[in-house]
Amino acid sequence: MEGILSLFTPYKVRGVSLDNRFIVPAMQRGVSANGSPTPALASYYRRFIEGGFSLVISESCAIDHPVATTKTGAIRINADTEPGWRRCIDEVRSVGGQILVQLWHEGAMRERNGHALPSLSPSGLQTASRANGRSLAPLELTQLKDCYRIAALRAQALGAAGVEVHAGHGYLLDQFLWPATNRRNDKYGGPDIRDRVQFPAEVIAAIREAVGEDFIISLRFSQWKVSYEGTVPTIHTDAKVVLSADDLKIMLGRLRVSGVDLFHASTRSFYRPEWPDIDDRSLAGWARELTDAGIITVGGVGGNNDNAEAMAGTQKAVPMSLESNLTELARRFERGDFDLVAVGRAAIGDQNWADKIRSGRFDEIMPFSASELHKLRSQIT
Repeated sequence: MEGILSLFTPYKVRGVSLDNRFIVPAMQRGVSANGSPTPALASYYRRFIEGGFSLVISESCAIDHPVATTKTGAIRINADTEPGWRRCIDEVRSVGGQILVQLWHEGAMRERNGHALPSLSPSGLQTASRANGRSLAPLELTQLKDCYRIAALRAQALGAAGVEVHAGHGYLLDQFLWPATNRRNDKYGGPDIRDRVQFPAEVIAAIREAVGEDFIISLRFSQWKVSYEGTVPTIHTDAKVVLSADDLKIMLGRLRVSGVDLFHASTRSFYRPEWPDIDDRSLAGWARELTDAGIITVGGVGGNNDNAEAMAGTQKAVPMSLESNLTELARRFERGDFDLVAVGRAAIGDQNWADKIRSGRFDEIMPFSASELHKLRSQIT
């Protein structure tokens, strides 16, 4: 499979050089020590770099805001957790890798779980039909932007190569982008994507102004969401932030001007066409055409099932062999659809996945297993 070797070429963004195009996306392990990354988690991140990946994106990390999350085991970035983050960043860099800290706020996805303060979001909506908490007031929006800015400055001071701002999967900034959850009648909401992208763009601009020009800002966005009522996930495949390439161009353009370097187009399958009536390009492929920023593709790389669908018991994916999967990945890369490839479950299954792919040792790759993931969580607690 000579084509896949094209993905083992260097890539440079904001002066940061990556050895190859394979990276590890943010994936929740649900482990922390009072909100801080543990020493075992730092070693775990380092092993991805030793296994051939060039960059790791951290767990979703709650910004230091009163209602960012109530999740048990969630990792946070604040003064108390800086030693844990420094350890993570130092371990990754010690073996030649880079790390981005993913900045996260649940918004209306946050459950109160006995906490006094209500959840905050654009319009107090978790989905089109489920209310939760209340709308953010103008002053609270200003305070929230400052929390993102301070979080990015902390990550920069600790030696991270950059941050990834989570604006997908139904969380706070995605709630601004999705018309079903953003029913504001001020400049931050309404039917026009120009208004709905305004607050996420202001968050990016605040970060860029604070960190300067040599720090990477990635933004993860999606056209699907997951919400939870109890422990059962609901997949919202109709949760489109944009319905056309024209609107996608407006959204990406506004965010790019504000300071985004990388757009992480989160899809459940990297080969799934975004607008199949036009062509076979995925969300990443369309983003590549519509912006000059770097593009990250993700979704089922190295596998043949959709994790979100599998969790919900609605799996419908057509089985695809590893060789077919990688051949299609290489075809799209050589066509110019994206710059970087995020490998999720396959990397969890085998931290040496990238090295094994590079050397053609496909038969040695350890598959992803949900049961093994549970064991892993206990090991890195």
